[in-house]
This record gives sequence, structure tokens and C-alpha cells, in this order.
Amino acid sequence: MTWAGGVLETGPMQRIRRFLSTKLDLLRDYATAVSGSVGRLVFSLVYFVALANTLTIAEFGLFATASAAGVMLSRILAFGFISALYRAATVKPRLLGVFTGGFLALAILSLPVLAGASFGIWLIFFESEMAPRVFLLLIMAETLLWRPVEAVIIVNNGMGRFGRAAFLAILGTALRALAALLFAFWTTRDLANWSGFYVAANALSLVIAAGFFYPRQRLRFQPRLYLRRLADCIYVAGAEMIFYLQMELDKLLVLAIGGPHLAGIYAIVMRLVDLTAIPVRTFTMMLVQRMMRAPEMLSRLKLRLGIEAGVFLVSTAGLLTLALVLRYEPALLGRNVAEAAPLVLLAVFIPGLRNLVEYQAELLFARGQTLLRAVNLSLLAGLKALLLTAVLLHTTDSADMVLLLNGVFAALYLASCALTHSAIRMPARQF
Repeated sequence: MTWAGGVLETGPMQRIRRFLSTKLDLLRDYATAVSGSVGRLVFSLVYFVALANTLTIAEFGLFATASAAGVMLSRILAFGFISALYRAATVKPRLLGVFTGGFLALAILSLPVLAGASFGIWLIFFESEMAPRVFLLLIMAETLLWRPVEAVIIVNNGMGRFGRAAFLAILGTALRALAALLFAFWTTRDLANWSGFYVAANALSLVIAAGFFYPRQRLRFQPRLYLRRLADCIYVAGAEMIFYLQMELDKLLVLAIGGPHLAGIYAIVMRLVDLTAIPVRTFTMMLVQRMMRAPEMLSRLKLRLGIEAGVFLVSTAGLLTLALVLRYEPALLGRNVAEAAPLVLLAVFIPGLRNLVEYQAELLFARGQTLLRAVNLSLLAGLKALLLTAVLLHTTDSADMVLLLNGVFAALYLASCALTHSAIRMPARQF
């Protein structure tokens, strides 16, 4: 028994007090992290509205598709060593200086691979649609500028500094929104000029992130530690590329088969879908951190299915709210967005199903099953390519396409569900 505030606590009282204290700490951390998501949501909406109504629909489609390609290619940077950096920050923060040194060294070594992959993407999808200089600037902004900012956010989250991470995430999104607002008043408002604004916003984010938000530790190089974890990091990088390929493949295929204007309409709809997913990702991030420390915490099927039901309901409710607002005020987000507003309600199940596929992939990462995660995501990417190509060859009508995509994402979720729940029955790997 102990004394607390002048009151004698017995054994059960001590356990209740510790339980409540733990839960309150968890709720406080979640509230801090969610505040970052809410801030990002507000500035993301400002950024989206300003840009989508300044560029033409076709140019916005090209930008969104090139940006999606850049997000995918950014996973090549440092051959996925950000995953080791995150695990070190979460589990062994005293080694952060060692793993930061490894990240910087591997980032330099990965540049030729990144350049080659970027050139290949441009040849396949953008050669006839976008000047190489514009494509290069957009890819550079995503891979060499914004991805390191994400690394700083990831490290702060891993160390439990959720307030700093949330503020940096808001700041980065706010700088993009400011760039889009300034661009709206620029004399020449085309994609070539926007690429310069986009690079400047991401470069400023990186300077602030590296200068003021990265934990101060002496850089050290220990190649032996890096080599031991390099294979696992390459699995993660491959899985991340495949994950974002299957997440963003729809934009590339719509551009290739339907052209820039249809790609723009589709990008507007999917961007609105993405906005509803921001708060859900905060929950996933915190759950993944807890699973890194206790990989078997979701071993019970009933608990896993309950969490998945919650993710789906919250995601669907978010989109329904947005769809109802746009139904009565279609021009609320601008004239270009108004053209796509009637399609939002047709995408009713897509956010929940997309978020569940993303959530299930993160479960395998948290358990250290990186190779299996890469294999699963490869299968899902192939399945999505087949189903989406079939939809686009069947119809290029935007309403029919969005409606059929609900079925595509339902099939992807069922496949992911079967693969993930069977993998969770296997033993987890510790860092």
C-alpha cells in the first residue's frame, strides 16, 4: 500500500490508479497527435482548393499524378532506411545518432537508383504530357525535400514528441497552402510556374525541420549495424513502393488511358477522399508504435475485426459528411471542384476500404514481417492493376468509373484481409 495525496491506497487502488494514469497518458498523446491531423486537414483543404481552382483541371491531373509518382519514388531514398530510423527512435533512441549517420550515407548512395527510376516513370507515363524539367522539379520536391521532412516527423513521433511532430506536419502543409495562395495571384498560372513554387515550399519546410526539429545527437557511422538491417530496410522500401504503387496506380492508369482531363477529375475526387483519411492515420500511427513494443497485442481476431469496423465507419462517415455538404453547395470549394462534386457521393465506400488496406499493411510492418508485407503488397498491386484496367477499358465515363471503383476497392480489401490475418498467426519479429 502507498500514500497518495494524504490517502492510503491499497493494492487494488494502486492498480486502478496506474491503469487510469496509463490511459490518460495515452489519450493525451492521441489528442496531441490528432491536433496535428486537424491542423493538416484545414491547411490541406486550403491548399487543395487554391491549387485545384488555379490550374486547369487537366494540369491539376498532371500535377497530382506526378506528385503521386514522386511519393512512390521517394521510398527509394536511403533504400528504405527510414524504417530503421523509426524503429531506433521508438525502441532505442540512444542509437539515433548512429542510425541518422546511416540514413545520410545511404541517401547519397541511393541517388543514382532514384534518378534512373524517375527517368523510367517519365518515359512510360509523362513523355508526351509534361516537360522533363517540370517533372524533375516535382519529383525532386517529393523525394529529396519532402521525404526528409517526413523522416523528421517520423523520428519525433517515434520518440513520443507528438506535439513537435504535429506542429511540423501542420507547418509543412501550411507552407504548401501559402505557396498555392501566392501562386493564385501570380501573373502566369501554369504547371511550369507552379513547380517552382512547390519546390520552394518544400525546401523551406526541410530547412526548418532539419534546423529546429531534429533531435540533437552526435552523428556516428557504424556500417556493421547498417548491414545487419539493410535487407530488412530494402524489404520495407520495396513494400512501401509497392504500397504506394497500388495506392496511386489508379491516377497513373487514368492518365494513360483516359487522358489529362479525366485524370484531373479523378484526382479531385480522390483528393477529397484522402482528406477524410488524415485523422484515421493518426490512430494507425499510434497503434503501430504500441505494437512495435508489444507485437502480439492484436493476436485476438475479435479485437482486430472490431478495430477494422471502427476504421471503416469513421472513414465512411467523413466522406458522407463531405458529400452531403457538396450536394447542397457544389461550388463551395470552387468552380473546378464543383465539376467533380456530384461524384463524391458515388465514392462512398472507397475511403473506408482504402484505409483498411493501409492499416493492415502497417500491422505487418509493426510486427517486423517486412518481407511478407512486400509480397502481400505486390499481389495487391497486381490485382488492382488488372481490375482497374478492366474498369477503364469498360468505361471512361467519370460517374460510372467512380461507382465501379467501390467494387475494385472491396475486392482489394478482401484479398488484403485474407493475406494479413493469415500472416498475423505467424510469430512476430523483434527489432
